[in-house]
Amino acid sequence: MELENKRINDDEFYKIRKEALAQWPTGKEVDLDASFTYHKNLPEHKIFSKKLLKAKKSGTTLIQPRAGVALINEHIKLLAYLQDNGEADLLPTTIDSYTRQNRFQKAEEGIEESIKLNKSMLNGFPAVNHGVAGCRQIIEALDIPVQVRHGTPDARLLTEIAYAGGFTSYEGGGISYNIPYAKNADLAKTILDWQYVDRLTGIYEEAGISINREPFGPLTGTLVPPCISHAVAIIESLLAAEQGVRNITVGYGQCGNLLQDVAAIQTLQSLTDEYLRERGHGDVAVTTVLHQWMGGFPQDEAKAFAVISWGSTVAALAHATKVIVKTPHEAMGIPTMEANAQGLRCTKQIITMLGDQGVDTNSLMDEKVIISAETRCIVDKVFELGNGDIAKGAVRAFQAGVLDVPFAPSRFNAGKVLPARDNHGAIRFFDPGSLPLTGELLDFHKQKIAVRAKHEKREPSFQMVIDDVYAISKGRLVGRPN
Repeated sequence: MELENKRINDDEFYKIRKEALAQWPTGKEVDLDASFTYHKNLPEHKIFSKKLLKAKKSGTTLIQPRAGVALINEHIKLLAYLQDNGEADLLPTTIDSYTRQNRFQKAEEGIEESIKLNKSMLNGFPAVNHGVAGCRQIIEALDIPVQVRHGTPDARLLTEIAYAGGFTSYEGGGISYNIPYAKNADLAKTILDWQYVDRLTGIYEEAGISINREPFGPLTGTLVPPCISHAVAIIESLLAAEQGVRNITVGYGQCGNLLQDVAAIQTLQSLTDEYLRERGHGDVAVTTVLHQWMGGFPQDEAKAFAVISWGSTVAALAHATKVIVKTPHEAMGIPTMEANAQGLRCTKQIITMLGDQGVDTNSLMDEKVIISAETRCIVDKVFELGNGDIAKGAVRAFQAGVLDVPFAPSRFNAGKVLPARDNHGAIRFFDPGSLPLTGELLDFHKQKIAVRAKHEKREPSFQMVIDDVYAISKGRLVGRPN
């Protein structure tokens, strides 16, 4: 099938669907009509999209952790603890690495090993192997909405199982679950595979079932300039909307400078709304998510709580619709459920205290103007490269370096863009690569880096980039020389 931003017709979709469902025996459990009935019988308080829209209307920021283990009962125990003791508003089901690569036999072996050793031997929940009935056990055991979070380039079977299993929100996209995650996954193919995911979501929508879709915002982490992650979020939103998705949450990973982060969340909402409206999708409901600090964490728990609190402050002041919460054990590996709950309660406290406050300064407005201008430069160029087709344009943009995600492993990514912090910790371009920014914007970034270099009494160099990568784990935001 040729890649284009056009709704997949029914004949083509159901032909692909037979192949997708045949990847693992549990695919036989999926029955669309039965799935529609199951979703329609879910109580409103378990439906992700409804809770998000209610929060957006009231200006409330919801909190959500990351979590997932191998066995159904243990996964339910973990999520119930985060719901009851962590005060989570929304819950996750993080999928294991084998499932993300469609290595279902290895996931099955991980389940068997987990049963044998009475501990999770997978780094997430193998939803495909547990099947529709296993997923429904999770939905029925909990009192709040649950989302699937993963990182899968080809997520077609996982999506079928998850939706039939009753999950009402689903993270990912053809760019955001390829470029930051995979080395050799062909970009055109992953966009096609995720068009299938979005068309399936659209089919549920047409049956009266609104499933929330969330492109993965942070991409490779904490040094991704807002305009790059914004451009990817907007492109994936347009691709999803074309297939019939009507509830989308766009995300951004905290970078560390308060004004830039608040400006980023606010412009992400307005720019996504703008591009969807211009392309005939003004009926799509858009909400936002802030991902707390995605980089290195201090090993000291007290210092880790400070990092969590800073992310919570950004979410509250930006009025993000939800925030993905970290734990004080980030530096030590997979957190205990107690530590996970602590991170949630810490975030809830900050959001409650700051929920009625905001940031309104000239500096914030300046940052919003810069982010918006940069994002439009990139997205408009992607449309131009695709001759108006955003799907074709996205592939050509990565080939040309017009879209370029810093530090991504994909060989389809140019890898020429190098970000560094300015003197106040905001993310700027040390090297913009081939990004299609105007001369005025390029001069702005060059000047910001020069001011920092002068303050630090050194020449602008790649060492700044390296220093910034490791700074937060050493208790600083900007990587200053010793």
